[in-house]
Amino acid sequence: MEQLFGPLILLGTIALMEPFAWLVHKYLLHGPLWWLHRSHHVPVTGFFERNDWVAAFYALLSVGLVVWGDLAGHWVFWVGLGIAGYGLLYFVMHDVLVHQRLRWRIRPASRYLRRIVRAHKLHHKHLNRNGSEAFGFLYAHPKYDPERGR
Repeated sequence: MEQLFGPLILLGTIALMEPFAWLVHKYLLHGPLWWLHRSHHVPVTGFFERNDWVAAFYALLSVGLVVWGDLAGHWVFWVGLGIAGYGLLYFVMHDVLVHQRLRWRIRPASRYLRRIVRAHKLHHKHLNRNGSEAFGFLYAHPKYDPERGR
């Protein structure tokens, strides 16, 4: 039975992580955790920034749930894998594609990817915690479509 429900839990967790990450980003990272997230909105000199601790927290949570679920034979194993899956998608979309932290000069070909990049660039238009929009990572409202209105 778990062979059927496990992958569904994994996919459901990935899907639910987007609205969860949106809420955390808007209300915590641009709120009381701004001291941690601010480094992501200002120029940095090194490869790492203080905001990377947010990803480290999610990674530790994911590993903890995978280990606990594996040892206990519990469904939280699949939740941990789902958080890891979302983290991988986030890394590719946000750090590689949008911010090009690995210096791979990728030019997005699809309208969806161009919309994601445009929305996130507009998010970074403001260097302070106020005035930002587009707090998602894998979904951007169609209003951010660069070809909209043509």
